[in-house]
Formats: sequence, C-alpha cells, structure tokens
Amino acid sequence: MKDAFSFELEGTEGLARAGRLALPHGEVLTPAFMPVGTYGAVRGLHPTEVLDAGAQIILGNTYHLHLRPGEATVRSMGGLNRFASWPRPMLTDSGGFQVFSLAGLRTIEEGGVEFTSHIDGSVRTLTPESSMEIQWALGADVAMAFDHVVPGQASWQLAEEGMERTLRWLGRCRARHAALVAGRLDGWTAGGEAVSSRRAVQPSSPQTLWPIVQGGTHPDLRMRSLEGTLARGPWTGIAIGGLSVGEPKPVMHRVLEGFATTLPGDRPRYLMGVGFPEDLIEGIARGVDLFDCVAATRNGRHGSAWTSVGRVNIRKAVHRTADEPLDPACDCATCSRFSRGYLRHLFVAGEMLGLRLVSLHNVRFLIRIGERARSAILAGEFDRWSREWLQLYHARGDA
Repeated sequence: MKDAFSFELEGTEGLARAGRLALPHGEVLTPAFMPVGTYGAVRGLHPTEVLDAGAQIILGNTYHLHLRPGEATVRSMGGLNRFASWPRPMLTDSGGFQVFSLAGLRTIEEGGVEFTSHIDGSVRTLTPESSMEIQWALGADVAMAFDHVVPGQASWQLAEEGMERTLRWLGRCRARHAALVAGRLDGWTAGGEAVSSRRAVQPSSPQTLWPIVQGGTHPDLRMRSLEGTLARGPWTGIAIGGLSVGEPKPVMHRVLEGFATTLPGDRPRYLMGVGFPEDLIEGIARGVDLFDCVAATRNGRHGSAWTSVGRVNIRKAVHRTADEPLDPACDCATCSRFSRGYLRHLFVAGEMLGLRLVSLHNVRFLIRIGERARSAILAGEFDRWSREWLQLYHARGDA
C-alpha cells in the first residue's frame, strides 16, 4: 500500500522534467498526455487501439458518468477500469468544470452546485462530498478535488471568490475522501442506493486525491491558492486548473512560469484541460508533467489532423489523389497504412472509419510528443529539440 502512489524525478533540463509516476494500475512515464474517456471510452476508439497508441493513463468524466450510467451501476460492474475494460491507470475529474460550464442551468452556493441535467432536465446537486463519493464508487487511481472554475478573463474579485471557495471545498473533499478510505460511510447513499456495508463500496485498488490550484490569471491569487493547498496536504500530486478557458496563451505561459519554481518538485504536476500540440511543448518547458484534452478526438472527427509540419484538413480537395500518409514522421497505425487520398475519401463518403483513423492519429501524435520530450530531457537536448519542433510545426499546414 505504501508504494501505491509515488513519483520519482529522473531528469531535468531547465524547468522541464522527466519522471516516473507509480499508481495502483501501473507506472506512467512523464511527461505524458492522458486521452479523455468522457463516458469511460476514448471517443470512437477501441481500448486496444488506445493502448497500442501508447496511452499510459486515461481520464474519465465524473459529471457525465454520474448522469449515465450512474456511479452505482459502474460500482456494481466492478469499477470503471473493469467496466471500460481498461487495464492501466485512470484519473477521474471532479465534475467541477462541467457544472460551472452550464451557464444558466446551475446555481452556485457554498454547499455546492445545483444544476439541471442536460440529458433529462432533472435537477441535481454536486457537492465536494458527493464528488468524492462518486469518484470513490468509480474507483479510478486518482480522484480530483471539487473546485470552483472561473472564466479565463475573470476579474481579480471573481477569481479570488472562486479560489477561496476552492480552498474551502478542498478541506471538505479531503475529509470525505479520508472517511471513505477509512470505511466510515455513514450518510452516504451512492447513486441513490443506501450503502449497507463497507465491503460493498471498497474499490478494487487504492485511490488518491489530488487538489486543484485556482486563481485565474492573477499571480498573487495563484500563490495564495498554492500556499493554502499545500497547507491542507500532504498530497501525492497537484493539478493546475482554470487555464485554457479563454485567456490568451502567452498569459497561460506566464502563469505556469510563475509556478514552476514554487510547486513541490517531488510530486507530479497536472495541467488540466490543455492538450494542443504546441501547448504540450510549452507546458513541458515550464515544468508540467501531465496533460489532458478532448481536442485530439474532437478535431479528428472533423478531419483536422496534427502533423509535424502543422495542421492538415484532410477534407480538402488537394488531398484527393495524395498517396502519402498524414505525417511521414508519424508511427501511428493510421500513418503506417493509409494514404491521405483514402482518408479524404472516407470523410467525403461519410464513412465512420475516417473519423476513427484521424482521431487515432491525433491521440498518438500527442502521446508521442510526451515520449519524445522525455527522451530529449533525459539526453539534455530538450531546449534544442523543442525549439526545432515548434519551428517546424508552425512552418506550414493547410487547415
């Protein structure tokens, strides 16, 4: 049990880090990209395809899994790993980002957030305690604390309100998660079902809780959030939330740079919801270890592919008779077998395979960035490699 959650820093270059994160379902070599499995599946892809693409860990969405099929159903099926047939580590978000995105459909109070389901119109409530209970029932390796997310351009006053509430909620999250770990389950009715025994809700493997640092784009609030978060620890990892939500990218980079030397160096750093290729490079250069984003599959479903020389819109007529792969430098299953001309034909014909193949390529593209960055850091070549990578990536493309 004591070794279920550990992090070893294996190399650095500047602020960039290469590490080894141990979780109950396996190791994660960092830096690493986590594909998003919103409903317990990476959109359109078979788990074996995701594994073959090099994914070491995937993310499940608490809000969506709570609405359907419900955490009680997932728990009864042996937890999210077994339910989704995913053998490696999983992380579940808290649901905070989703409920705070429901503008006009939710009410924020100190107790939690009351929201209207986008599926059936039912009124639900998500609190720090219930978020912990849902994630405990889902059984992922890492559960995230319930936080108050504010827009990227939020004023200092609004950002302070969200940051302070996130800290207050963090204390409640930690208390509830600790009670669940200890088997003190009084008052919990998971998924509307009364819990009658500790045995019924114990996950198949241990679970850890990670906090989320908030504060918008305001450096003083970010530091207050970090100090308050560390005071409520200890933690096995720390997440940075509330970025890539509308603020300019240079502003996000500045926030990360302000954090890099003050975040604990012996724990993994997770930048939430960030996952475009250039964002990974810039984040790694500023000390980030883990990333997640739905953009890989979302872009793939629209025929937008990332390549080593920029973004490509595979639906364009220029690719009609193109015999080369999406990216000659890519080793994914799509690029190793199919031509641009064939992929364009699939999209024009409305064939589902096209969406899947470009999504698979994009997922592998981001995972490979993490792999190559790690090798460059360990070789002491990250600064040179990252500058050359960004220069080539921004060189051209036809999107």
